[in-house]
Amino acid sequence: MGMAALALLFTSCEKDQPENANELAQQQVDMSDFYLHTDFNDEAGKAPEGGKSCYTMKNLNRLLKEDDKLYKKMYDIEKNSRSILAKQANANKGKPGGGGGGTTPPPADELGTISIPVWVTVVYSNSQENISAAQVQSQIDVMNADFRAQNSDASNTPSEFADLVADSEVQFTLAGVRRYSTTTTQWGTNDAVKEQYPPVTPDTHLNIWVCNIGGGILGYAQFPGGPAATDGVVVGSNYFGDTGYVSAPYDKGRTVTHEVGHYLNLRHIWGDGQCKQDDFVNDTPESNGPNYGCPSYPTENCRSTDMTMNYMDYTYDTCMYMFSEGQKSRLRTVFASGGPRAAMAP
Repeated sequence: MGMAALALLFTSCEKDQPENANELAQQQVDMSDFYLHTDFNDEAGKAPEGGKSCYTMKNLNRLLKEDDKLYKKMYDIEKNSRSILAKQANANKGKPGGGGGGTTPPPADELGTISIPVWVTVVYSNSQENISAAQVQSQIDVMNADFRAQNSDASNTPSEFADLVADSEVQFTLAGVRRYSTTTTQWGTNDAVKEQYPPVTPDTHLNIWVCNIGGGILGYAQFPGGPAATDGVVVGSNYFGDTGYVSAPYDKGRTVTHEVGHYLNLRHIWGDGQCKQDDFVNDTPESNGPNYGCPSYPTENCRSTDMTMNYMDYTYDTCMYMFSEGQKSRLRTVFASGGPRAAMAP
């Protein structure tokens, strides 16, 4: 009887174990540092005088208030991403990356190069805002260079971060351009332009609306997990591409690179908080806030050198020119099985 009871107990324990490595990784993921909140801009969404203004976190805050299920969806997306990275790291006999500036080499995936088709919707109230086909194509070209680390200014990266410059193996193709004339001169940040001109197949296509947002706001994106009906990126007409109707110092197409980073689940480089908040990437140093303009190197905060040249900071277009290897690993998890943008993967 004793041996039978022991065997029964052993069998029961076996059944309680995770069935596969992914389930085990899910159970081991630490989510204690997960958070969602607004960024450093004031409640009007305005940046400091002359500073860059990305409205993505304020847009997220609005969506969270409108949908009480969104927090849980984004929590689950984050947990899945961390589980994927943990599983990859275990397969590589490495240590899964967390926040805070570690140097562990990021794990690899088997997704290969991902090509995202892009629908551009140009909404204009005057001839300047009706940007040319050449300006549209210039933005696609900038995105491809930036996300594939083929931008010529990547060579400006200081030696401290040079080994972290990443080819994300994500590229973009222009699926089509829609143009709409309107009497509306400013669209704001409540997704009105998306509601007026709904996205095209947002599960498989990146949608970008180009219009005058107003309020000095360059652009905003929707993180994975938000409503399909408003999924995509909105950017000001004069901050789109690097030729034609563009306004310095945001005239090199990096506003869209930044916003597409959010669309692929990258946070601001400073984690939208003080030193102990994190962007959930292990190789981006902690910082206590955004950098503006063209900061000198080294710019130090939180006892480390800021990665001011990262696309997810707030610097001028000419002074941002890299994603990190950790950011690459993070953004690619959204394309993996169970990820919110898996339909875009090959």
